[in-house]
Amino acid sequence: METQHLLDRIEIKPTILKGKPVIKGTRLSVQHMVGLLAQGISFEEILNEYQGLQKDDLLACLLFAANTLENNTFYPLLKSA
Repeated sequence: METQHLLDRIEIKPTILKGKPVIKGTRLSVQHMVGLLAQGISFEEILNEYQGLQKDDLLACLLFAANTLENNTFYPLLKSA
């Protein structure tokens, strides 16, 4: 599937969850979906729990998260003496 087509499934609107990225047409945040996957919850379990979601919605969340990490610079926090 084309990258941009997946990313089009994610929207950011100031009036929805204070501007957090969400799956278009829902109030399900990318952060929440990635968190579920990180806990080991399978695609199938998530899709059964959230009727109407599609596998591409979850792939879009992962792609959005990967792109966000790729386009940021991280600096280590220094311990104070």
